[in-house]
Amino acid sequence: MQERKNKAKQERGFTLLEMMIALAVLTLGVLSLAGMLANSLTYMKNSQNDFIAQQKAQEALEAIYTAKYDNTITFSQVANTSSTPPGVFLSTPQPILQPGSDGLVGTSADSTANPAYIYLPGPDGLMGTADDLTVPLSGFTRTITITPYPGDTNLKTITVTVSYGSGRYARSYTMNSYISAFN
Repeated sequence: MQERKNKAKQERGFTLLEMMIALAVLTLGVLSLAGMLANSLTYMKNSQNDFIAQQKAQEALEAIYTAKYDNTITFSQVANTSSTPPGVFLSTPQPILQPGSDGLVGTSADSTANPAYIYLPGPDGLMGTADDLTVPLSGFTRTITITPYPGDTNLKTITVTVSYGSGRYARSYTMNSYISAFN
């Protein structure tokens, strides 16, 4: 009988306190993973909008360079409408529209232009088929700011900022560049 009591003392299991601590640690780990998963899904959702913002900023810069270097506009016209002398580019945030009659984005000629849009694959998952989706970029704005470069009258700084809402957050992408008076 004595041997049986000693054997029972040696074969003790986990106590209730040990089990509750282990369960708390496990719960903390699972909740951390769930939070990380939610952040990852939000990041994935925003990556497409980040890419669109980057491309629309680059599009504006390329339009300015092309217009300047093919002599559609002069170097003095590469300025905001609020500058002295006034240029052709609006200085306030503008909805992202297709280029207006002048072929440039961010000018007063855009006021009659249609909204810019992107194409996404339709239900068949293929681009270039009849079921492709046209998604307007209605939640995006673009601001083009052109300032003289300090100390050099033949150089200007161009800052293009594309802003958009992402859930409850406002996000933006800014691209800076320079343009010269020389071809």
